[in-house]
Amino acid sequence: MRARNSRTSRGFRGLTSLLATGAVAVAAGGTLLLAHPGRAAADPIEECTATAGAIVAVDFGHWGGGVVRGCDARPTTGMNLLHNAGFSTAGTEHDGPAFICRLGNGGFNGGTQYPTPAEEPCTNTPQATAYWSYWIAEPGQDTWSYSRFGAATQKPKPGEVEAWVYGGTDIGGTSGKPTFTPDSIRAKNGGPSPTATPTAFPSPTAPTSSEGDPKAAASWLAGQLVDGEYMGNWAFEGPDFPRTSLTAIALAAAGTQDPALRKIVAYLAAHADAFLYPDGPAGKPDAKAAALLALVAESTEGDPRDFGGRDLIAALTDHVCTGQGENGKCTAAGDFHGAASSWAQAWAVIALRGAGVTPPPQSLARFTVLQCADGGTAGSMIVAGGYCESDPVATGLTVLALRGTVGGEAVAQKASDWLAASQQADGSYLPYVGAAGDTVSTAAAAQVLRATGQGAKETAAKAWVSARQNEDGGFGPDESTTESGPASTEQAILALTGTDPTTVRHNPNGATTAPTTPTGRTPDLTKGSAYLTAPANLIGGHYYEGFPDFADFGLTIDGAFALAATGTDDPALRRIVDFLDQQGKDGAERTVNDWTAIGTEFAGGGSIAKEALLAEAVGRDPRAFGGHDLIAALAAAVCAKADAATGCAGPGNYTYATSVFSQALGIMAQLRAGDSANADSAVAYLKSLQHADGSWPSLIPATGDSDVDSTAMAAMALALVPGTEAAQAVDRGVSWLAGRQLPDGGFPGAAGNSTNSAALAVQGMSLRQSAYAPRIAKALDFLAGQQNGDGGFNVASEGQRGSDVRASAQAVGGATGISFGTLRRDLGGSPTSTPTSTTTATPTGSPTPTATSTPTASGSPSASPTATASPAPTGTFADATTPGDVPTSAPVPDDGGGGGGAGRGGAPIDATRAGTDTGSLARTGAETLGLATAAALLAAVGAGAVLIARRRAGSTPGRHR
Repeated sequence: MRARNSRTSRGFRGLTSLLATGAVAVAAGGTLLLAHPGRAAADPIEECTATAGAIVAVDFGHWGGGVVRGCDARPTTGMNLLHNAGFSTAGTEHDGPAFICRLGNGGFNGGTQYPTPAEEPCTNTPQATAYWSYWIAEPGQDTWSYSRFGAATQKPKPGEVEAWVYGGTDIGGTSGKPTFTPDSIRAKNGGPSPTATPTAFPSPTAPTSSEGDPKAAASWLAGQLVDGEYMGNWAFEGPDFPRTSLTAIALAAAGTQDPALRKIVAYLAAHADAFLYPDGPAGKPDAKAAALLALVAESTEGDPRDFGGRDLIAALTDHVCTGQGENGKCTAAGDFHGAASSWAQAWAVIALRGAGVTPPPQSLARFTVLQCADGGTAGSMIVAGGYCESDPVATGLTVLALRGTVGGEAVAQKASDWLAASQQADGSYLPYVGAAGDTVSTAAAAQVLRATGQGAKETAAKAWVSARQNEDGGFGPDESTTESGPASTEQAILALTGTDPTTVRHNPNGATTAPTTPTGRTPDLTKGSAYLTAPANLIGGHYYEGFPDFADFGLTIDGAFALAATGTDDPALRRIVDFLDQQGKDGAERTVNDWTAIGTEFAGGGSIAKEALLAEAVGRDPRAFGGHDLIAALAAAVCAKADAATGCAGPGNYTYATSVFSQALGIMAQLRAGDSANADSAVAYLKSLQHADGSWPSLIPATGDSDVDSTAMAAMALALVPGTEAAQAVDRGVSWLAGRQLPDGGFPGAAGNSTNSAALAVQGMSLRQSAYAPRIAKALDFLAGQQNGDGGFNVASEGQRGSDVRASAQAVGGATGISFGTLRRDLGGSPTSTPTSTTTATPTGSPTPTATSTPTASGSPSASPTATASPAPTGTFADATTPGDVPTSAPVPDDGGGGGGAGRGGAPIDATRAGTDTGSLARTGAETLGLATAAALLAAVGAGAVLIARRRAGSTPGRHR
């Protein structure tokens, strides 16, 4: 194994440089690629059993072939398995050999590698709709899992099977799986093993005065509790959960029965699942249960995202019906799953708004169908054209749910008008035509009359309700039925205290104080920085490798962001910045300009933006950095229209910026440079990608997914944009982010419970630090738990352990909570000296950086984007180019992945292991011939072939970096 920071093995570096510049298919299209021919023969398939060796299968079905499998009795990595099982691979010109762009095998069409140059030039990173995705089935497992690691860092277990499939998949690997089962390609059988995970959390304020005797009513209501904990029902044994929830809200409104209220809340939290999952734990959550429990949490100043161990907000937003069906649980699209009445639908909307979440538009639109011609709301979940009879309670809840919503105001006003017109002369409301006035309907209407400012009508309604109160303090249902009842008393308490479900806020544990950050573990950022600057990781003190001799410039900038955020090693930071600014070269003679392709027709907006953002963060001039005006180049990269040939998905997208991560980087770089005029369309485009629930997708064009990393980045970018609209977008994005937090404090990413995603979430939530301080502390505790003894961080809480540079760069920078939009660590305006290959110094402990409290031409706090944040094909980046959290098999758009990233841990990669398991550079004649051929081709063709290949690739639709 060579020392990674050594410059002594010049012979090997020279050969690798030749291969890096290109490798072999001039006749096929002029593109020079670094290829690996594979081994002449795989091990006999019988040597790979359920307990020994590993099998890899490649599906050539896209080209009319079949599934070809091979065995390696002693694999060390996924890449090694491919080659030793008889497969050949080729990378891309942009990302190097680690990114698997082509695969071939002598068992299909004479070993031709696919896709062919005519289909995919392999100049830039392939699109997410057509690339080799990487799948794993561990020993005994008969289901495929999207690999969280790249082929070069995936370590096959004895009995494991792996698969490569060409086509498209989303960033989470939920589509595009192999059509064959793991068992079908095993030499011996195994068995399946599934998994699952839960989630985790905002909060709200306090009640008002009373009229009549709500205190006596609350006392009566508390006296009806069974064992002081729950409300019963004469019709069945056990707790009446809906009644118990409404009693809790009423007692919170009264504010006089805190001991009883505390017991109710504790009981509901302890039995949340029994209420939430009426069909059993394997079923879907019930909307009415989720909504009422969330309202209980909000009304008592608790956390609806962490009540009884359940995220009640996600239970609602994640289960919105797309059409009629599901055994009667969905009447129409837009219904919350299991909402059997418009009451439940309205409660759900109120609960979401109380948690700071914008309700799904289709759920709001549902009220237009539930609204009758007279303006009232039907009590049942009718469909268009169904019989509609207005219900006063449903109408009142509709007003409370829709007031102030985009698109719902007209429905709310019409409902409010009906409610006002329906009041009887004595002040009461009829539950239905022909009935007598009743307490529940009248008290519910009084709450809305107050909320809509109709004081005289409210007074009349409350007077009628007050007349229904009995000597025991409770309220009778109507004039003829005088016995006190819970439903009547609950609604009467809200009416008499001047509250309603949207305003009840009372903490039964005492006065609410300003949020404080709970004590807990925090990552050791000094040790983390030392890991990032260790000679084994930071080559020559200048860059991180994505593959031997190939700098991963995106990851290198991530590391620089981390050092700038912590301020722990300015000399190391300066060396990195100077190396990039002075166009230092990696072992393959590439500079940062080769990565960004600046000045060419393939200029990547996200890559240029990332470089510019670093210049801004360290006090250098982005208009004169790396020999270029990066801001002018970024302005030129803003698309005027959709154009597949230039990687433009639409007006305002940046060229070849195929991820929200990249789009956000571009906006931050432009705004920090004061170029807001040229950023306007880019900002508008980013806003247009936000989902109704506040999240953003991972890829551009959007694939319909919602991604933690991308949402955090988008929020950081829009935090720099002035105006209410942008601020609201940030609020909704951060609220959604908080709702994704897992019970252990982590966040879901493509790698599982992801370190990278948790760190980015910390940065995102820090934009609203006071509101999310407890969540931030919980995430920091999670990150501390993922830090290893060497100072580095694991990729995720599950799976392979070991420090990973990419995950560590994001964790170190993200843990500071500083946004990329405001990160500032001024190193001075000019480089110090020509970069050399000397190793980095140990951390000096220089002072920590400060994030400007108000946004500059931008304006939010910052940390460091890592390839982890954007999708990176694992199957492609053989070297676990999968960003810390991005599944290794998803193509890395533009900048996000950092371009050909290594994502590996602190252990140096053996330069020979990528292709062999013996430690020799060329273990077969074919490999030796490959090197000689590459050298000969380069001598004959020269760099011109590379330019030809680039220009040909430019005519291929969808090319991106």
